[in-house]
Amino acid sequence: MTKSIRTASLIAATAVVLGLVAPVTASARPEGSLHWTKCEGAGLDPRQECATLAVPMDYAHPDGRRIDLAVSRIPAEKPSARRGSLLLIPGGPGGSSLDDPSGKGQKLPRAVRDRYDLIGFAPRGNAPSTAVSCGLSHADLAVTALRPWPAADGSITGNLATARRMADACAHNGGALIRHISTVDNARDIDRIRVALGERRLSAWGVSYGTYIAAVYAQLFPQRTDRVVLDSSGNPDPVRAERAWLQAYEVGVEDNFPVFAKWASAPGNPYRLADTAAEVRPLFLRLAARLDREPIPWPGANPEELNGNVLRQALLNSFYDPDDYASLARLILAARQGTVPPAPQSPPQQALQNLTAVAVGTICNDVAWPRSAAVYRKAVEESRAKYPLTAGMPRNAMVCSAWPWQPKQAPVRITDRGPAGRIMLVQNERDVATPLSGALKMRAALGRRAVMVTVDSTGHEAYLANGNACGDETVSRFLATGERPQRDVVCE
Repeated sequence: MTKSIRTASLIAATAVVLGLVAPVTASARPEGSLHWTKCEGAGLDPRQECATLAVPMDYAHPDGRRIDLAVSRIPAEKPSARRGSLLLIPGGPGGSSLDDPSGKGQKLPRAVRDRYDLIGFAPRGNAPSTAVSCGLSHADLAVTALRPWPAADGSITGNLATARRMADACAHNGGALIRHISTVDNARDIDRIRVALGERRLSAWGVSYGTYIAAVYAQLFPQRTDRVVLDSSGNPDPVRAERAWLQAYEVGVEDNFPVFAKWASAPGNPYRLADTAAEVRPLFLRLAARLDREPIPWPGANPEELNGNVLRQALLNSFYDPDDYASLARLILAARQGTVPPAPQSPPQQALQNLTAVAVGTICNDVAWPRSAAVYRKAVEESRAKYPLTAGMPRNAMVCSAWPWQPKQAPVRITDRGPAGRIMLVQNERDVATPLSGALKMRAALGRRAVMVTVDSTGHEAYLANGNACGDETVSRFLATGERPQRDVVCE
């Protein structure tokens, strides 16, 4: 799912913590009202407005404690053509779209911006909404801790210990809110936003994990949806939604590696790794194995060494966007010489604590994970044999294997029940985080309600990002006019 766990996007997400967006505090205003004020901070479109919405922390007790949601908007640019509100639903879990009306929303064509107020929000738990933190140690904030990479010999003993330590920290420091962060809670929050906006029906553009929130919303409130775009969808299996997301990486990396290998062996490439594409894979595997045995010190990084798993995680990170191939190649070239580049910039600890807690809370509260160590040991062994590039990580034990609570409710099953013609999926053929194979399962679940646009492109996020002109035009036309293909299409 999310890019939000990647270092680069974590840095972007710290804008609210650094004061680029004014914090929004609780008020005495009645629940359900929105009082729009100017958003303070640098880098925002001067048209963007901010507000706070109070919602129940626990929807099973709607009259109990309230939490705040920070909401933003840029009004439609042509009031006479206005259709309604387009909610920008972020990925993650752990992402925020609060700045998106000023950012990615401005990539939308004018025909779309004319018709919709662009709405962003910081989902529950994300600052500057009522925030949550697990108070994790610095070492446990490393991506290679949250992503459960096995030891060099395949042992998962360390992963199980990490899971228990992180789960204990969340139970001790997360407060009551950590138990009430889930996809269903997010969907119910969205309906409160819809009401506060005064909309009978709500349009949405969900990206990555945001597609799952949008699909759940459309399932729970089918008559309250207008035009919904699901950009880069995962497998919505209600029994193992987040486990399916993690496991998808083993397929996603394999789908993307041939493109990277072709790039890394191209004549004239200043970061060329090999003479032929066929040589790149064994080169990478040998280097990762060497770093397993002989890590290179990396002061300032977390962890402070370049080991095999850090290299594997860097590979996975770079496959989100082909523009990041050069950074990976530079790391590989340096490591082959026994050196490292400068340590990657790390966001402030407070931001990492917040985003990690939201991610962990969502993933662990949505569905129950197996508790048996034997289940993970067998799964990791099978994955390592079949998918050596990801070394068993996608089937290993995350913090959820030791989560102290069971899900509060059964996951929502995505079905074809609901109005036809209101949902469009757009999906790249080669996507490391949400592979085409998983998106096809979302498409099948939605049935007649949806149409799918498959884009012959590489990278995560298709619409107005790593897709192509054909896909962008098809989605934009749907948002602006409601026109859509009669059947699923492929954009070459």
